[in-house]
Amino acid sequence: MEWIWLEAALTLGIIAGMLCVMGNAQYYIHKPYDGRPKHIGNDMWDVAMERRDKKLLENLSFSSSN
Repeated sequence: MEWIWLEAALTLGIIAGMLCVMGNAQYYIHKPYDGRPKHIGNDMWDVAMERRDKKLLENLSFSSSN
């Protein structure tokens, strides 16, 4: 009866380990694809706005240097 906690701890340890493995796998898959780690909550709209902002800043710096 005193070893029941070990059963629960072992199962929870396996579950926690698999969650860590899945999270790290996502990190290492997204990093080469995007060139940087994936930001949580970043959808296609956010990516499009980042591209737009980068283009606007490049145009602004180009026009101010002339």
